[in-house]
Amino acid sequence: MIDITIENFQTELIEASRQQPVLLDIWAPWCGPCKALGPVLEKLEAAYGGRFLLAKLNSDEQPEIAGQLSQAFGVRSIPFCVMFSGGQPVDGFVGALPEAQVREFLDKHVPSEEALDAEAEVEEAEALLASGEHDIEAVLAKLQEAVAIDPSNDVARLDYLKVLLGLARTEPARVAQARAAFEPVSVKAMTDGRFAAIQRWIEAAEAVQQAPDLATLDAAIAANKRDFAARFLRAQQLFVAGQLTDAMDELLEIIMRDKAWQDEAARKTYVAILELMTKPAPKAADTAPGSTLEIAGKAAVTPSDPVLDQYRRKLSMALF
Repeated sequence: MIDITIENFQTELIEASRQQPVLLDIWAPWCGPCKALGPVLEKLEAAYGGRFLLAKLNSDEQPEIAGQLSQAFGVRSIPFCVMFSGGQPVDGFVGALPEAQVREFLDKHVPSEEALDAEAEVEEAEALLASGEHDIEAVLAKLQEAVAIDPSNDVARLDYLKVLLGLARTEPARVAQARAAFEPVSVKAMTDGRFAAIQRWIEAAEAVQQAPDLATLDAAIAANKRDFAARFLRAQQLFVAGQLTDAMDELLEIIMRDKAWQDEAARKTYVAILELMTKPAPKAADTAPGSTLEIAGKAAVTPSDPVLDQYRRKLSMALF
């Protein structure tokens, strides 16, 4: 538990909430319900074993922070608790709720022990990959364990699928493993671009296993530039081989001639490659607050990639 002041608000609340959820208890010494709620929150912080941090703010001593949060949530009374996560206030409750109701609130925002274990496995796997000197089987084992521990961990599953499909260039048997790992979450491809991209990658890897070689496809295209089936297979081969810009160039040839071919298969695969090439946004970094309190952190901005920008423009020009 930590006491929040204007001086440590940025580091101990905003920044700390990027690492784990922080529950801020806004109270006052004269408030009877506050005195009833306080021990319940302290008990739960211990019971949750470090899965969230409890912070307390004396509204009499820190009226600026208390006032801005109260205004933001439309609250005029205390005790008032605000959950911070990812550098932002995300939810709250008012009044001395019973322990069971506070637990219900916490469970909406605090990761389970299984989720934390899975996250640790993912972090270790990503560290191994970043080191450049890694045992790929060890990486796969950690990611597979993370998925087993917490099947809802999308980052773990996506990383696992990407590693498997990367290996599929030289180990075709990995494609079936990727398909099996993808199937339980295949419905997400309908609404989540990350999973849609993986689906296209798997489909390309499966198609390549039965496809003619590049020389045969090149001959077919030379004989008929509108042989879109051959051109699409060629693009899929380049995709699976990791020659992503070459694959997009081939797909553009189809898009420019027939945008709707095969239910827009060329466009959808092109978009999937763009998604896979896009680096995730960095975590936002906040500056220390000055005279004006900064409740919300600054938005993270993904650095511009000139190659991606160029290929996005190409697609836009081909479509419109």
